Amino acid sequence: MSHIPSPALLEPFAPVPEPARPLEPGTPAPARPPTGQRILVVDGDAALAGSLTAQLRRHGHDPVGVRHGSAALQAYEDVELVLLDLDLPDLDGLEVCRAIREVSRVPIIIVTARRSELDCVLGLHAGADDYVTKPYGLRELMARIEAVMRRTRWQPATARELDHGRLRIDVDSRQVTVDDQPVALTRKEFDLLYLLASQPDTVIPRKQLLQQVWGDSWSRRTIDTHVSSLRGKLGASAWVVTVRGVGFRLGTG
Repeated sequence: MSHIPSPALLEPFAPVPEPARPLEPGTPAPARPPTGQRILVVDGDAALAGSLTAQLRRHGHDPVGVRHGSAALQAYEDVELVLLDLDLPDLDGLEVCRAIREVSRVPIIIVTARRSELDCVLGLHAGADDYVTKPYGLRELMARIEAVMRRTRWQPATARELDHGRLRIDVDSRQVTVDDQPVALTRKEFDLLYLLASQPDTVIPRKQLLQQVWGDSWSRRTIDTHVSSLRGKLGASAWVVTVRGVGFRLGTG
């Protein structure tokens, strides 16, 4: 599953990089990883984030920045690593971290000014792979990025196909079948179904579904309209079960 965030959501921080200046004799060239990572920088401070994205680009990475947690929930699936601040204008970073971790194994490094041991423990419990406090040394951050990516490369790949009885979801091709018959879904319908199917025994709160599937672009009727359409296309209302006052879960059809 892949979200392609709109330019408004991405809010890029970093300016076009300056041309590289020639190094003085005897000055070692900055280390560059063999293959740069596409990194999502989530930080409400535009100045700090702009500096970080520029440094990441100089080290061979491909950074993109967003200021809001809701935008991060739309953009994280297109990157290989997330650098996440906890103090964001719309959502608490811990909430964003939990929401991403519930549906994705993308590496997350929290980069924050919150320095207490409790904050660090809460961040790791929320699903972060590492926790770095501001101000930090750039070399340390780069080393932590490389360490997290090394660990990630040794992890088994996530399941690319979800099977629930008569329902089958192919994540790579974004194709859905019921009883081997194809079901044509819109992008948001697929994202909603995938989120429910990835946690089949869990009731997912309405607020979480709205934030992860629609981000900032939703109204009160958004989720009800899409659930109704999804039930109709799957051929039975029992595929999506409403838990009154809480949210929705995947049913058995």
